[in-house]
Amino acid sequence: MTDVLNKNVPGLVDHLFRHQAGRMIATLVRIFGAQHIDLAEEVVQEALLKALQQWAYRGVPENPTAWLIQVAKHRALDALRHESSLQAKADELTRAFAAQATLANQQAVGNELLDDTLGMMFMACHPALPREGRVALTLKTVGGFGTSEIARAFLAKEPAIAQRLVRAKRLIREEGIRFELPAARELSARLDSVLEVLYLLFNEGYTAHAGEDLVRADLCAEALRLCALVVGHPATRQPKAHALLALIFFHTARMPARVGAGGELSLLAEQDRTRWDQRLLAQGFMQLERSAAGTEFSEYHLQAAIAACHAAAASYELTDWAEIVRLYDLLMGLNPSPVIALNRAVALAKWQGAEAGLRAIEAICEHPALQHYYLLPATLGELWRELGEPDRAASYYRQALQQPCSEPERRFLTRQLAAVRRE
Repeated sequence: MTDVLNKNVPGLVDHLFRHQAGRMIATLVRIFGAQHIDLAEEVVQEALLKALQQWAYRGVPENPTAWLIQVAKHRALDALRHESSLQAKADELTRAFAAQATLANQQAVGNELLDDTLGMMFMACHPALPREGRVALTLKTVGGFGTSEIARAFLAKEPAIAQRLVRAKRLIREEGIRFELPAARELSARLDSVLEVLYLLFNEGYTAHAGEDLVRADLCAEALRLCALVVGHPATRQPKAHALLALIFFHTARMPARVGAGGELSLLAEQDRTRWDQRLLAQGFMQLERSAAGTEFSEYHLQAAIAACHAAAASYELTDWAEIVRLYDLLMGLNPSPVIALNRAVALAKWQGAEAGLRAIEAICEHPALQHYYLLPATLGELWRELGEPDRAASYYRQALQQPCSEPERRFLTRQLAAVRRE
């Protein structure tokens, strides 16, 4: 045992829970069956609680992960004794947890563990489940997030998240959704649902829609970790998965410069590019190159290519806006959403001037999906400011401030409004 006085036991348990709980839950669900997700979660939760109770007094074991796996195994065997329909699973459970303990000692992740984690992801992200339920269940069962953490991450009330999880698990039982990697003939379509959840997860972390923080780094890190797992398995190592991972790497690399010292929003034009993480940018370019294999061409390819244009520019002024507009045109062909159209209009304004951007926005400014989207009036405010019309710009900034956004974004808009009033 190590000296507990120098250990942050709750912090260590939280770290282990985040990194180990998903693997243990996945293995238990594979053995117990999809209808016993709650039982698998209870077993792992009890092992974590025992660690919290014992380590604080007896010290942290030399290999906490192996200790945790051993305790979870005993808890699971106890559970089997009380569940007659599962008693025949004892040998399989003992073998599976022995393999996990061996890998923990080697600090490695074997194929079986990877298969289990992916099987859990495909089950939690099944298209029969509501989108919000898929995200919550993935975070809970694969990411090791607690219900309260998920609620904080999405600024939702804890009972609401708990209800989403209950509904998702009930649908899994009612629909007979199985814990497995889909067969080859349906893998690509099912993978789309997994990637969509990871994309939503990352977007929510990278562009928080409300609250005090501009970025929720834990959600971004989890999306990156899970997407890397998808790319790490031969069955799911598909071009679109590489493309999404490239996109996540590019945006994560820019994150340190996107948030100022006081948590303030720093626009792309203002960012200190020396603070961009070059190691992550290199990973992004490598994944983008791998995404080019085959003939598949997804939205993730185009979004990653746009992010790569920004990453490759030596300065904001040297950005290839013409190429970015061309990529947005292709993206509109795959997904003609008003948000993508607005982003295209911004790029067009950078390339051909503010008036061109305003003309492009005219076609979408009445779209219902943008009526509460603060970036629409904020963009109009910026373009009218560039055209030397501060009163009109101020009007749009005031409109933007009336829409939902995070507190750093609100403070940014307030500064913009104050600036145009002085002009």
